[in-house]
Amino acid sequence: MKRKLAALVLSAFLVLSACGKPQDITAKPGQESEDKIEIGMSFDSFVIERWQRDRDVFVSTAKELGATVNVQNANGDVDKQKEQIEYFVKKGVDVIVIICIDSDSLKETVAKAKDAGIKIIAYDRLVTNSDADLYITFDNVMVGTLMAEALSKNGAAGGKVLMLGGSPTDNNVPLVESGFKAVCEKNDMEIVDSIHCDGWRAELAGEYIYEHEDIVSEVNAIMCGNDNLAGQVIRALSEKRLAGEIPVVGQDADLEACQRIIEGTQTMTVYKPVEKLAKRAAECAISLAKGEEITGEDVTTINDGTYAISYIGLTPIAVTAENMDEVIVNSGFHLKEDVYLYAPEN
Repeated sequence: MKRKLAALVLSAFLVLSACGKPQDITAKPGQESEDKIEIGMSFDSFVIERWQRDRDVFVSTAKELGATVNVQNANGDVDKQKEQIEYFVKKGVDVIVIICIDSDSLKETVAKAKDAGIKIIAYDRLVTNSDADLYITFDNVMVGTLMAEALSKNGAAGGKVLMLGGSPTDNNVPLVESGFKAVCEKNDMEIVDSIHCDGWRAELAGEYIYEHEDIVSEVNAIMCGNDNLAGQVIRALSEKRLAGEIPVVGQDADLEACQRIIEGTQTMTVYKPVEKLAKRAAECAISLAKGEEITGEDVTTINDGTYAISYIGLTPIAVTAENMDEVIVNSGFHLKEDVYLYAPEN
């Protein structure tokens, strides 16, 4: 009986030992997948042309650094964006990058992610009162400053200006407008009227031009929240034979905006080197995932309404017909043949 019992114990030990080896072998691939950095990225939408470029550069850079990126498109729906962030939380990603629709609506959703130990990057738009781990964008006050300076140099100084702004839920909008208004005040430029286009809907800016002929007829210049809005405004102005007569500015250096500048119907756009922004953001995401501190000469802090958070604000550039080649073409942002596709013949 003792021999049989000893044999049974020995057999059981060998079976357990044999079972243990495959478990160790299969654990290694699992560990590798756990070590792979995962980033969730929730976009407002891709209606604005530049977001596609931001996405491509960010994903490419992150992959080069050994991370995987799950990109989601909220299509301008705040509730959908919340669902996407919650999905990333359940998935257990390391970092969530948010291009928010409404700066004030994501506080509780972001808190869930932070409670789960996930790092948060507010990309280009601040997510207010959320204590994000990083807010990375362009200097939005300077964007507005450059817009107003361009109008001032093109006949609006001492005159009347119309301000057709972007979405009121975008935290960047009041920052841009603060820079714009400061220059207007300095140059005695009167803002005769202003609106905000909900959801960055460009057709609202165009409709304003059609419905307010009395105001449009007396203004010396028009500020548009971005190039998409500017495109609709200039289309409406062209039907009134005013395109090129009233200076119009925008931002983002969309291809069509650059073409309009060469044509002479848009005065200026603000170029924001999104490749630089997206690459820097991807690098920061990897650092945060590894538990590293974000450092560099470009890193400061900003108040998100409640918390002091890390902030990176890159410098925008004013683009006109004079420096189009230098800034846009030579940087590879757009091809010269595309920018000059509709250039007027000399």
